[in-house]
Amino acid sequence: MTDLEALRETLLAEIAAAGDLEALDRARVAALGKKGAVTAHMKDLRDLDGAARKTAGVRLNALKDELAAALGARRDELDAAAVEARLAEEHVDITLPGRAAPEGRIHPVSQVLDEIVAIFGDMGFAIAEGPDIEDDFHNFEALNIPPEHPARQEHDTFYFHPDENGERRLLRTHTSPVQVRAMQSHGAPLRIISPGRTYRCDSDQTHTPMFHQVEGLVIDEATHMGHLKGCLADFISAFFEVGDVPMRFRPSYFPFTSPSAEVDIACTRKGGTLRIGGDGGEGGGDWLEILGCGMVHEKVLANCGVDPAVYQGFAFGIGIDRLAMLKYGINDLRGFFDADLRWLRHYGFTALDVPTLPAGLTR
Repeated sequence: MTDLEALRETLLAEIAAAGDLEALDRARVAALGKKGAVTAHMKDLRDLDGAARKTAGVRLNALKDELAAALGARRDELDAAAVEARLAEEHVDITLPGRAAPEGRIHPVSQVLDEIVAIFGDMGFAIAEGPDIEDDFHNFEALNIPPEHPARQEHDTFYFHPDENGERRLLRTHTSPVQVRAMQSHGAPLRIISPGRTYRCDSDQTHTPMFHQVEGLVIDEATHMGHLKGCLADFISAFFEVGDVPMRFRPSYFPFTSPSAEVDIACTRKGGTLRIGGDGGEGGGDWLEILGCGMVHEKVLANCGVDPAVYQGFAFGIGIDRLAMLKYGINDLRGFFDADLRWLRHYGFTALDVPTLPAGLTR
């Protein structure tokens, strides 16, 4: 037992030198395992007499306790060092600016469509939809458009190849076919708007081959031109959020309405900017064409199964893209379809900009 102090120093040095938990376990086995140095000395106690055995036993038990405490302390140190190393590896510098999450934007066409739906929905209009691919009857014939009309020509309309019956289907040139289908399905009375995509062979700064349009239709027994004027006046005032916008109805011609009119609204163009509202051509004011409208032609009612001797109604059509350009200062229609994220970030709307009449159409 004379070398017990030297053994103590050796074992404590091995424990202190353990660089990881595996090395520490090897030091524990070497000291306190079944074949460890301290265990070997414990076996030697049987060879000693009573007094010497007692003294040696006390010293060995004290050494075992000291080694166990050293092992526990070193284990705590290694665990703490492992945590520190992991924290250093997974360190995030919260003083750096955060990376902004991707932000989607609502397209101006979608936003304006929601604004239109909010306004006409408050007036009691329902929304009707129909197919983009139409036949000649719904797109032309039912709407009293004669065979020689320019709109039927290939330079204005996208036609498909003839089918097995020789019929050529087409991409609808307006959303009026939706109104035809609504009258055929529901009859009268009827109060609907029909927003959607339309297609024509045209492309420049203010025209695209595909554009968006909303048409309105009211059919009942007492509707007249005054109701049409009041409906459009309320819509224009609510949409542009300008009270009492002067309007001008100019006689026009559409095959599906009679009488027909084109509607101008007052505006000012001072300073190179367009502002809705004004004095309608007086004091530097001007007029801006906004839509076409009229009383539904009696032949259209008859073609759709509505008795023109009992019912009459009015219809109107507005370009959604044009409304978006006028309201939000967009000067080139082609930007609507370029898929340019910079353009969308500039003109787009956040998901929370939901237009309602009580809260306002724009935020």
